[in-house]
Amino acid sequence: MKRKLMLLSLAAIGLASCNGGFKQGDGGLLYNIHTSKGGAKIKDGDFISLNMVQKTDGDSILNSTYENGQTIKTPMPTKEQAKGDLLIAGVRMLGEGDSATFKIAADSIFKKGQPRPQNFKSKYLVFVVKIEKVIAKGNLNQQVFEGRVRDYIKSLSEAVKNQEPAKIKKYIADHHLTVSKTASGLQYVITTPGTGDKPAVGDTAVVNYTGKLTTGKVFDTSIKEEATKAKIPVDPMRQFAPIRIPVGQAKVIPGWDEGLQLLNKGAKAIFIVPSDLAYKDQGIGPIGPYSPLVFEIEMVNVVKPNPNAPKPVVPQLTPPPAK
Repeated sequence: MKRKLMLLSLAAIGLASCNGGFKQGDGGLLYNIHTSKGGAKIKDGDFISLNMVQKTDGDSILNSTYENGQTIKTPMPTKEQAKGDLLIAGVRMLGEGDSATFKIAADSIFKKGQPRPQNFKSKYLVFVVKIEKVIAKGNLNQQVFEGRVRDYIKSLSEAVKNQEPAKIKKYIADHHLTVSKTASGLQYVITTPGTGDKPAVGDTAVVNYTGKLTTGKVFDTSIKEEATKAKIPVDPMRQFAPIRIPVGQAKVIPGWDEGLQLLNKGAKAIFIVPSDLAYKDQGIGPIGPYSPLVFEIEMVNVVKPNPNAPKPVVPQLTPPPAK
């Protein structure tokens, strides 16, 4: 998927890959090293953190850690473990601070079981890689090595946490939003007023939604047209339709449980949900730790509970006989 907004450093890498020639590596790997700091190359067992853009040879972006806001963090597999993995072989050419582009024949990747993206017709998969950090295993004992890795990951987490307020502020400013804010920290704009009562705890909200990161990347939606526009990979069997949510029952993130009670039937709104009211320090899928989220919400209907519905049978416990 193409993106208008890319980091300048990434754009520079892309330009270099267009103007530079690729070299031939083992197994058919094509590579172009853009930056080499001259440091030690990555070895078996080292811990690495890297940014990567995966795209077609027509420059259509399939995935980007820059958009997701989280680097790939992993120990480097041994040569035996990674035998035949051309991308790992390419990463071994690099050290901390280095960057490169790798081109790998698509058929060689998809033959190994990786699912082929829908309508994918590119001859190559292209990986633009920047090594952000290397923690060398060397002769360190396992306890010391793991401690250094934990400290590094903790420092990254703290940095992301500290950036969250600025991300929210920037999103609001960039989109010229005049927001209201609840006591919990949920910020929202009602873009289209609705009519009737707002849902209360115990009601069912029927909603359409589109969820985004503050970068604008759509990660989920109930609307097929939005999924198509954002080129989200989805299960072909998925049925796009408004979803039904029991209000106030903790079936969704806290930001939704609170926000849905602000809307009546027909209302449309934008929710800007801080991570404390979403997925906190854990994240989920493409949503990184301490990620604020943006939701475009439409309250399609508010369904009151049926007063004539049969009440659930509560089993009565028989006390034990007296001794």
